[in-house]
Amino acid sequence: ARSRPPARPRRGACAASAFGARGAQGGGRGRRTRPAPPSRSLCARFSARATMIRFLLLQNRAGKTRLAKYYVPLDDDEKHQLEREVHRVVVNRDPKHTNFVEYRAYKIIYRRYAGLFFSLCVDVNDNELALLEAVHLFVEVLDHFFGNVCELDLVFNFHKVYLIIDEFILAGEIQETSKKQIMERLGELEAVRE
Repeated sequence: ARSRPPARPRRGACAASAFGARGAQGGGRGRRTRPAPPSRSLCARFSARATMIRFLLLQNRAGKTRLAKYYVPLDDDEKHQLEREVHRVVVNRDPKHTNFVEYRAYKIIYRRYAGLFFSLCVDVNDNELALLEAVHLFVEVLDHFFGNVCELDLVFNFHKVYLIIDEFILAGEIQETSKKQIMERLGELEAVRE
């Protein structure tokens, strides 16, 4: 009888938990023992594979950046260069193509709403459709919060837009995907502010 290979670790879970309670003992007659659980560094590598957003940009068709949120440290010159390059790539792209573009060692996921481009920079292996839905959810929350949002709302109420982003994305990872929960939390924050 052949022994079964060790279970593969689930994404985001520590690989050591996939070996079960007995771990490396193996237990049982005639079975080969399983290898020892992986080291902590391997566990850290698996759990670090959550979707990481590098930056979020809101730009109009003319190339003016209306909002930028960076989750990785960059110099101001690098930020301005990134904004120019992302705008050039996104605006000149044919609408018949997908909303995913490989950019340097990452991927740009963008969506156009009226005259604004909402762009996310993520790792190449991240789920494009989930992040495209996240962009759509962000726009829905903005629309609900401002009541038919427009570019001027973003310019004159940028502090509220950053508040919405912080309720939605934390440290480059999406924290909440429920529009109802986000709106309730924003309502509580608005009540506290008044």
